[in-house]
Amino acid sequence: MNATANRQVKLAARPVGMPKRSDWEFVTSDVREPGEGEVLVKVLYLSLDPAMRGWMNEGRSYIPPVKIGEVMRAGGAGVVIASNDPTYTIGTHVTGTFGIQEFATVAGKSLTRVDASAAPLPVYLNVLGMPGITAYFGLTDIGRPQSGDTVVVSGAAGAVGMTVGQIAKILGCRVVGIAGGPEKCAFVRDELGFDAAIDYKSEDLGAALRANCPDGIDVYFDNVGGETLDACLARLDRGARVVICGAISQYNNTTPVKGPSNYLSLLVNRASMQGMVVFDYAARYGEAVRAMAAWIAEGKLKSREDIVSGGVDAFPETLLRLFKGENFGKLVLQVADA
Repeated sequence: MNATANRQVKLAARPVGMPKRSDWEFVTSDVREPGEGEVLVKVLYLSLDPAMRGWMNEGRSYIPPVKIGEVMRAGGAGVVIASNDPTYTIGTHVTGTFGIQEFATVAGKSLTRVDASAAPLPVYLNVLGMPGITAYFGLTDIGRPQSGDTVVVSGAAGAVGMTVGQIAKILGCRVVGIAGGPEKCAFVRDELGFDAAIDYKSEDLGAALRANCPDGIDVYFDNVGGETLDACLARLDRGARVVICGAISQYNNTTPVKGPSNYLSLLVNRASMQGMVVFDYAARYGEAVRAMAAWIAEGKLKSREDIVSGGVDAFPETLLRLFKGENFGKLVLQVADA
C-alpha cells in the first residue's frame, strides 16, 4: 500500500435550503489499513445523486441520515490497492458505498466486482448501477408498462429518467420526456429515441401534455414532484400507474413540501401512485444489470455521464449542479485518474 493521507468531506451542519460550502468540513486523515475481510479502495469516481440532499436531513426516512461529523455518504467506483479479503486481489475494479473521500477501507462483502474492460467505470454508476437499477425496477415492477402504453417521464435527461424512457421504448411504449432546455429535449428525442420531448422551461406543461398525450398517460415516472406531478396527474388515463421515484423540485424547500393538488385524479381514473426505493430490490440487482448489459451490447440502451473533475474538494459546488438543472446525464465526480 502506497497511500497514507486521505482527503475527506464530512457533514458539518444540516443545510437549510440549498447546501453551501460551510455545511461541509474538509479534513485530511490517515488511511486505515484493511482488517480481516476488508479491502482498501482507491476511489476513482463518485456518484452524485439527488437523494443525497435527503440524507443530510435529520429525521425518519428510508435510510438513516448522515450524522454530523461523518464522511458524506456516496456510492463510487474504484480499484483495490490493498486487500485482507482473499476474494479480492490488488487491481480489481469495484463499486460500493465509499463516501466523499479519496480512499475507503470497507468490508469486501459490501463490494461489487466490475469489469472495466466491458464498460467504462462511470457506466457502473449510471445505467449499470443504482440509477439504472432504479429505472428498471421502478418502471417494470411498479409502472408495469404494456406495449402501446403512453409513458411520461420527468427529469428525462437525468440519470434515472433517460434509462426509464429507453427501457419503455424497448418494451414497445410511446414515450414522452419532460426536460429543461432545448439541448436536453433534443438529446432525449434525437439521441435516445423518445417519441416527444417537452421543455418545461419554455412550454405550457399542461397544454404540451394534452398535445403529446391525447389519449392520456398510462405510466408516469416522477423524478421531479411539485407542479410537474400535478400536471401529469391531470392527464392520467383509466388505470394509470404513477411511480414516485424522486421530487428534486422540493428537496431544498425551506417551506413544507408541496403535495399534489390533483390527487383526486387517482380516484376518478382508478389509478395508483406508489413510492419506489431501489434498496427494496437488492436481492434482484443482478437481474436488472444482466438485462441492461444485454441491451447495451445490442445497441438498444445508451448511457451518458456528466463527469466533473476537481477531486473531493470540488464536491459542494458539483453537487449543486443537480439542483440547478445543470447536469446532463448522470452526474459523476472524478476523484483520481483511472
